[in-house]
Amino acid sequence: MDLQKYGPWAVIAGGSEGVGAEFATQLAEQGMNLVLLARKPAPLEATAAACRAHGAEVRTLSVDLVDAHAFDRIRELTDELVVGLFIYNAGANTYGHEFVTGDLERFQAVIDLNITAQLKLVQHFGARMRDRRRGGILLAGSISGFLGSAQISIYSAVKAFCRIFAEGLWLEMHDYNVDVLELVLGLTRTPAMDRAGLKMDTPGLLISEPRDVAAQGLANLANGPVVVVEQFKSAAEKSSGHNRAELLLEARAAAKKLLPPPSA
Repeated sequence: MDLQKYGPWAVIAGGSEGVGAEFATQLAEQGMNLVLLARKPAPLEATAAACRAHGAEVRTLSVDLVDAHAFDRIRELTDELVVGLFIYNAGANTYGHEFVTGDLERFQAVIDLNITAQLKLVQHFGARMRDRRRGGILLAGSISGFLGSAQISIYSAVKAFCRIFAEGLWLEMHDYNVDVLELVLGLTRTPAMDRAGLKMDTPGLLISEPRDVAAQGLANLANGPVVVVEQFKSAAEKSSGHNRAELLLEARAAAKKLLPPPSA
């Protein structure tokens, strides 16, 4: 980690568990100070304690990123800091449902978490990096953004948006020495996946580990705009094919083996 370019502070949205906690721990091991943002205070403080054990200075904020006052609270905590690295790892799917019978407000919450909150924070921290002519922005993407999916059509769509946004942002920031990377994740063994009830023991299932995913992301900061986690590169290539109907039906059949029954 080039602390001269990306330091001395990193802000991690979604930095309490899973891949976010691994980003935090690995950055702390390399001498980075951290601001960790997440909803749940208990895992947030546990990760902060682990990072402080490596000598890092750590600030935490238990916050729902879609709350109306979240941005102001984050600014209060970070405005005095020189933030050289911003990681947005908070883009989870909070609502899965068939679209035409679903709740529009809950679909909107998926959009707000994955797009609206992310754009506001990227613009805020990115503008300061641009002025300083150094820094890095890492956005956690998803293999779901390469192909539409039943029950998570909105989530897949917002992840597709985020990937194209990252490519455009990479172009805009390239001449200002600010690296932009979307790290595309596949199925990863995280507490969130456990809570979703996914059948993680399905035979032949490709699954990555949070520590490996975070290490790949940090190692590839300068290799944007988009890097797919190694295990899922062939899946991303396949999902980018032109026979969309065939790909969609095949993916739906595979998903049925993994996903719990859809809600009514």
